[in-house]
Amino acid sequence: MQSRASSWESLVFDGIDDVGVDAVTVASGMVEVAAGGRTAGASCPDCGGFSSQVHDRYQRRLKDLPLGARGLVIRLTVRRFLCDAGACPRRTFAEPFTLLTAPYARFTARLNRALEQVGLALAGRAGARLAAHLGFGAGRMTLLRRVMALPDPQFRTPRVLGVDDFATRRGQVYSTVLTCGESHRVVDVLPTREAGPLAAWLIDHPGVEVICRDRAGAYAEGARRGAPDAVQVADRFHLWQGLGRAVETCVAAHRDCLRPPPQDEAPPKPPSTDPVGRRAERKRAAHALVHELLAQGRSRRAIARHLGWGLNTVLRYAAAEHWQDTVRGNRPRPSRLDPHKPYLEQRFAAGCTSVRQLHGELLARNAPVTYAMVRAHIAALRGTPSGTPTRPPTVRQVTGWLTRHPETLSEDERADLKEVQARCPELDAAAQHVRDFGEILGRRSGARLSTWIDAVDAGKLPGLTGFALHLLRDFDAVTAGLTLEWSSGSVEGAVNRIKKIKR
Repeated sequence: MQSRASSWESLVFDGIDDVGVDAVTVASGMVEVAAGGRTAGASCPDCGGFSSQVHDRYQRRLKDLPLGARGLVIRLTVRRFLCDAGACPRRTFAEPFTLLTAPYARFTARLNRALEQVGLALAGRAGARLAAHLGFGAGRMTLLRRVMALPDPQFRTPRVLGVDDFATRRGQVYSTVLTCGESHRVVDVLPTREAGPLAAWLIDHPGVEVICRDRAGAYAEGARRGAPDAVQVADRFHLWQGLGRAVETCVAAHRDCLRPPPQDEAPPKPPSTDPVGRRAERKRAAHALVHELLAQGRSRRAIARHLGWGLNTVLRYAAAEHWQDTVRGNRPRPSRLDPHKPYLEQRFAAGCTSVRQLHGELLARNAPVTYAMVRAHIAALRGTPSGTPTRPPTVRQVTGWLTRHPETLSEDERADLKEVQARCPELDAAAQHVRDFGEILGRRSGARLSTWIDAVDAGKLPGLTGFALHLLRDFDAVTAGLTLEWSSGSVEGAVNRIKKIKR
């Protein structure tokens, strides 16, 4: 019996020497351990005098971490000792079990720590569901009380500080939020976005080594006054955002270059019956894929389900011996309206656009056509009128093509951008400057910034030149932003959370 009790003590009370096991009962999926103190006496919490004279005993029921798949309950017998000191106002006191539990608690200390972590991670109802799954059996309010009882974390001046503004009343009242760039936690909130409060905060909290900010002049001045030795880092997101606005200005200044030349100035293209280009490649790949699956013994319906295509599409590719046969331009479909299309086009060019009237005229000519046939052909004539030039891309579209990563552009967008650059050498040069700046930003090679500014200044491109020269006013912070790993990501996240709370 002594060996069994010793094994339970090492299992349940590992590291707690002042508690011993008296008995263990296992029933109905619950393990109940009867335990009590093993010390000769205890010290009075008021006078500190030692006493071994037992006045009384009582029991406490403590829930502990589950033991395997069974719940664990400790029936703890607590002794009350008499204090013999005549000057002590306390007559009796209970023996403490500081390593096992706290006074008046119904949980052990280790179960309480587990509940604290669950509450911090998931809070109320979600934490209660996880606690029930783990066998803790704690309700949502129990978890919330554990979280609220935790002491507030001690404030420490962050080594890396993020600074940004947010609107308490948009367009009227703004404040400043400060975050720790390493832990991404909010440190403080300043009442304004002026330089004075930021400088005063930095003076009162020495130790900031890196300040991540946008390129607002007030924050730059406040950082210089409050922490002159700190490294100021301009945020890369705001730098790229500013470059995008400059590129949009440059594209707008060359808006005329976005329009393709008139059709009569373009060299005529010889007619070709063999389709080329991206569409032909897609047709060839789809035709090969369908016939490969057919060779494997799959049915046409199975192929349609496997590829997620329509059955008619699979049937068309399966029936075609060559992929060229799937191109509608090479395999025109005859229609009963074909002999009468010249008449409809002549009437449409003369100004008659009523489908009902044109359909009636064809019926009077004994044409075997339906109203839907005439309506579809007239709709095609309305959508692609003869001689209408292709609509040029907008300034916003070209700006997006220039500032986005080339791998994110579709094949059509790359082709259109290539045509624009071929028509406008200035936009071609702007595209090269954007790529160079993106490479500097992506590879953290801020040492190349001065060379990039000189190259842009020599080109005298509207928008871009002003952006490049404006970087010289905050050159050190911009260079640090393009070199160091720190950014304003944490403070931007805090601002987004504030906006969500406001909404």
